[in-house]
Amino acid sequence: MKRLTLLLTALALAGCAQQRVAGTDGGPVTVKVIAFNDFHGNLEVPGRPVDVQTADGTVVKVPAGGAAYFATVVKRLKAQAKYSVVVAAGDLTSASPLPSSLFLDEPTVTAMNMIGLEITSTGNHEFDRGTAELLRLQKGGCEKLTNRQPCQLEPFKGAAYTYLSGNTVRADGSSLLPGTTIKRFGTGKNAITIGFIGLTTRMTATYVDPAGIKGYSFADEAETANRLVPALKAQGADAIVVLVHEGGYPARTDQPEKCDGLSGPIVDIVNRLDPAIDLVVSGHTHRAYVCEMPKGDAARPVLLTSAGNYGPFLTDITLTFDPVTKKLMAKSARQVVVQGDGNLSAAGPIKPVAAFPTVPADPAVAALVARYVKAAGPMANKVVGRASAAIDRDEDSEIRESPLGLLVADAQLAATRKDGAQLSLMNPGGLRASLTPDPDGTVTYGDLYAVQPFGNNLQVMEFTGAQLRAVLEQQFSNIDGPKVLFTSGLTYSFDQSKPEGQRIIAPMVAGQPLRDDATYRVALSTFLGGGGDGFSTLTKGRIVAGGMVDLDALVAYFGGGKTIDPPALGRVRNMTPEGWKAK
Repeated sequence: MKRLTLLLTALALAGCAQQRVAGTDGGPVTVKVIAFNDFHGNLEVPGRPVDVQTADGTVVKVPAGGAAYFATVVKRLKAQAKYSVVVAAGDLTSASPLPSSLFLDEPTVTAMNMIGLEITSTGNHEFDRGTAELLRLQKGGCEKLTNRQPCQLEPFKGAAYTYLSGNTVRADGSSLLPGTTIKRFGTGKNAITIGFIGLTTRMTATYVDPAGIKGYSFADEAETANRLVPALKAQGADAIVVLVHEGGYPARTDQPEKCDGLSGPIVDIVNRLDPAIDLVVSGHTHRAYVCEMPKGDAARPVLLTSAGNYGPFLTDITLTFDPVTKKLMAKSARQVVVQGDGNLSAAGPIKPVAAFPTVPADPAVAALVARYVKAAGPMANKVVGRASAAIDRDEDSEIRESPLGLLVADAQLAATRKDGAQLSLMNPGGLRASLTPDPDGTVTYGDLYAVQPFGNNLQVMEFTGAQLRAVLEQQFSNIDGPKVLFTSGLTYSFDQSKPEGQRIIAPMVAGQPLRDDATYRVALSTFLGGGGDGFSTLTKGRIVAGGMVDLDALVAYFGGGKTIDPPALGRVRNMTPEGWKAK
């Protein structure tokens, strides 16, 4: 097998028409797989640049992404090969900025059609608005299935690409969406056939509102993939590609062409895959990496890729086949930076970085984006308050506080005091972006929408002190891994080295010790109260009052006339001994 190409290289901007296309003269046949994941409706260039290490070891901040630039890079990559396919690994929609989310992500689906996406797995966020709305994204139409009105600007034709989700199953074993598809490159007996398997994370049920996925469960990713392999082989697949919305965590986030120290669920998934699987395009963890990983057949390691989140990279993958035997001879991948002409963020202009090429915006996609940005403008630009500084979301850990998490918890408690709430709990996964005010401190509705785009309702639930203690304990035995809830009105310390049931130390509500036999009223979202993010203990409470939408509570908190400061950390203290490791 040829050595894996790991260099982050400049995209060839000219001369593509003169390039020799492999396979036209009896030589090896190459198929280019252009891959990405976790776009999350970022039609515009994200305001936050991505850190990338250059060839000389310098880490630079690159204003990368944006649908119009994305389209240009895809077009140029396709021009370099006779055979190509554009694929994705889920979460293309939802948890999106206002210009997409306000319109039920219809503009993002339309943009993906224009970009030329052909096949995608279904991410957990595609289920945020329920299975019926997901099917509408695939098929099109204007049926109102959520609290937002579809087709606000124009009729919605649906996705021209195919959603795959082979492990989203009903009780009878049938699947919500197809699990596989086949694509052939060339004609007749010389055609190369590639089979695709699409999967979402088996943890999806812990991430979305249970009401939206009623009747469905999410099977093991590797077991499902292996079960689907024989049918693809029977259809003549010369290679098999898995698009899976689950991923890993490399040791560094600024080396998108490497995967040193890779950890996370994708490692176990790949280790259990059938040796017939050649390429895994992954996602979900918002990390970028390219690597080879061993599996059942040591002579055929699997190529594993991920392109980060919000569209900063496209992964350019080359599969090379013997034209006679059709055997896959080699596979390689590189990350291509999607850099346009820069961006204007709340903190000021972000200029292009000379280390990477820039591309022009695709005019048609740029016009689509501009149309929806303009339509969202009156709401997005409405001033709702002021902040004294940026209020950050901690993206590196779910077992420590962040100022933004505490701010949202404070807003929820303030909105539900009238219903007797004494404390509030907020989950880390419900926050999607840090809050960065304008230089003069102005905070807009669009800024807050970027923080909380899901539209969950708040509610007040009653718990005994003993039940609350069980909730806090579950933070460290959660099925989805340890995660600390953000609190308001509640303080405590924890020691993860202690046995289960003894890890929570000195919990206090409003400055008084938590009593196991007392009853407390807790503000939280309906998502969290329904067991979301794996917190099954929260389903034990009794609902006593409904509340406003979580975003409205945050808007109201900023609307009080005072300038909001970033909350001080320290409500939850980690007392775990340094050097302690989980068993």
